[in-house]
Amino acid sequence: MTALPFLPDRPEMRFAPANAASLPLWLCEGDARPEALTPAQSAWATAQGFTAALGQLCLLPAEDGAVAGALFGMGSAAKRARGRFAVAEAASSLPEGNWRIEGLSSAAEAEEAALGWLLEGYRYRRYAAGSTPKARLICPEGVDAARPEIIAEGEALTRDLINTPANDLGPVELEGAARALAARHGAHVHTVEGEALLAQGFPLIHAVGRASTRAPRLIDLRWGESGPELTLVGKGVCFDTGGLDIKPAASMGLMKKDMGGAATVLGLAHMIMGLGLPLRLRVLIPAVENAVAGDAFRPQDIYTSRKGLTVEINNTDAEGRLVLADALALADEEAPDLILCMATLTGAARVALGPDVPPFYTDDDDLAGALARAAVQVADPLWRMPFWAPYEAMIEPGIADLDNAPSGGMAGSITAALFLRRFVTETERFAHFDIYGWQPAAKPGRPKGGVGQGARAILAALPEVLGL
Repeated sequence: MTALPFLPDRPEMRFAPANAASLPLWLCEGDARPEALTPAQSAWATAQGFTAALGQLCLLPAEDGAVAGALFGMGSAAKRARGRFAVAEAASSLPEGNWRIEGLSSAAEAEEAALGWLLEGYRYRRYAAGSTPKARLICPEGVDAARPEIIAEGEALTRDLINTPANDLGPVELEGAARALAARHGAHVHTVEGEALLAQGFPLIHAVGRASTRAPRLIDLRWGESGPELTLVGKGVCFDTGGLDIKPAASMGLMKKDMGGAATVLGLAHMIMGLGLPLRLRVLIPAVENAVAGDAFRPQDIYTSRKGLTVEINNTDAEGRLVLADALALADEEAPDLILCMATLTGAARVALGPDVPPFYTDDDDLAGALARAAVQVADPLWRMPFWAPYEAMIEPGIADLDNAPSGGMAGSITAALFLRRFVTETERFAHFDIYGWQPAAKPGRPKGGVGQGARAILAALPEVLGL
């Protein structure tokens, strides 16, 4: 196994120097043409059939035949509303060189265009060589260049971790990613591993991970000395076979991404630490592999969790909520100002909202409002779903306090969220995100493969939520 290059240098995901010579990329709508175009260039664009359709690109010639600039179609507002990061498409289509965007209409549009351009530069290249976009952007005026660069770097970390297959990313390598991130930012990491999980009160994490040849562990990262306390909990199931309730092959195909919650909280942690937010950060990752072996946990086993609640196992493929339960119980013991849990938890969430829109759950209306506003502001969609109290009975099997997999298949994302909420009793503000962590087809700023969801919305909401 080769070492993972956590947070490698990616010049293609940084801006060109602000004073570098650059060519203009004019954003166009409808029949309007930039006043700076010469009559010959306008005629050229018409001859090329440029109509400013969304994503349409037209290179403009100079008198000597060189490229003098380009037009990029923004289409109608209705078309733009169907996607995100429209301008990012230009990054992969323009020829090599430095470019500046002309025609941005607002600060929000400038920020989205800048970040989208950087995100378009991401490529996963560990196992096969591949080209990256050659066009580099001058950061738009009024945008703090450092912020989108740090956000893009955190997102790249998330994508790298999700994209790496389980043979090269197990619990120990996930711990390595956390330690590399901690070293970068002066944070500290403590890990509880293997049989020590039982001795130190994490029976559910141990039960799920004990069948793997790679020891389960709880990763605990801390950073910051003052300010409100934020705890991020991320599901770190590095591969999920389903356990003894084994998945069919079609369902197992993407299970390298079942640590997408852990990958996302690590990417978000990089953003928080890189931007120097005035808070105390804790990141908890239960890192396991749900494997099949003679000592695997079984259906109808009953375990007593760290919280003291007993849990009946009615499906070993509902393992994510088990490892999160012990981690959330630990987080709750400190009663931080805010606990956020991120997990690739249920197929039910995908059925309800598809791959692009993760649901989140919280009892705090102010927190929900801040997250919803931030999600729109930074083009990182989220949708609030209810902790629906009448469904509580569905997770109570009678023989134990809780059932990890209620029968019937109804309201699967909600019952999973209700299960997790049982382990947060001392902390007033809590939210759970049921993310997908995967981009099924390439879109501007988002190549096919692993993707972060919710992290940028959370980052944008934190100043309001925590009073920073």
